[in-house]
Amino acid sequence: MRKRHKEEDIQCVCVRWFDYRYQKIKNLLHHSPNGGKRNVREAARFKAMGTRAGFPDLVLLVPRKGYTFLAIEMKDDRGRQTPKQKMMQREMERQGALYVICRSFDEFKLLVTNYFS
Repeated sequence: MRKRHKEEDIQCVCVRWFDYRYQKIKNLLHHSPNGGKRNVREAARFKAMGTRAGFPDLVLLVPRKGYTFLAIEMKDDRGRQTPKQKMMQREMERQGALYVICRSFDEFKLLVTNYFS
């Protein structure tokens, strides 16, 4: 794994596994490209289109176990939430979501498996 992009690398493995394991609902797992470096014009365009700071890396739009949906913030072993991510977590939990910080493929696999069991 590339050190600079460890979170993205983990997320790619997670999504590949999810797509294979849950083929019938794979389109309900979504990543909004709200991170990364952008020039001022592009950033303004994304913001106008509805990109929100702090939005989680993955959202699974399937209700289960009394939750309205599953929100997943990917972090590496040293990653921490930003204040905007913490605010977004509170807002999503108020809407009935299960919001989880996930640090590895194994955590993701266990989380999703338990969410559907």
